[in-house]
Amino acid sequence: MDYVWLKALHVASVLIFVGGLVAQTVAIASLRIETGSTLEAVERWDRRVTTPALFATWLLGIVIAVQGAFFTSGWLMAKLAIVLALSSLHGIQAGRLRRAVYGQPGAIRRMTDRMPLFVLMALIAIAILAVAKPF
Repeated sequence: MDYVWLKALHVASVLIFVGGLVAQTVAIASLRIETGSTLEAVERWDRRVTTPALFATWLLGIVIAVQGAFFTSGWLMAKLAIVLALSSLHGIQAGRLRRAVYGQPGAIRRMTDRMPLFVLMALIAIAILAVAKPF
């Protein structure tokens, strides 16, 4: 597939994943006040849209990195570390959301309130690394 099309599809899947991750993060942060139907809708969206977009993002990103021979670049290694952290956060939050939907929310941690800020800062860092390629 042509590099430009791979990049366009990668960006599209990133946008879908990020939208879902932000919605998931806000829902998790507000677990104390959310209703069951809202959480069910977010969990369903996450399962049907956000998670497949995450897999597409990884697959397309790896293909782009291989085609562009970017794996020796420092900016890509830094970006991959952040993307791995966001992917892990998605998995953790998906589990918490699923447990909350099925009546087992567990303890609400204080860090939950800071997750939206972490996601935002990580996304800004990824954008800077991908566009500016500072090192």
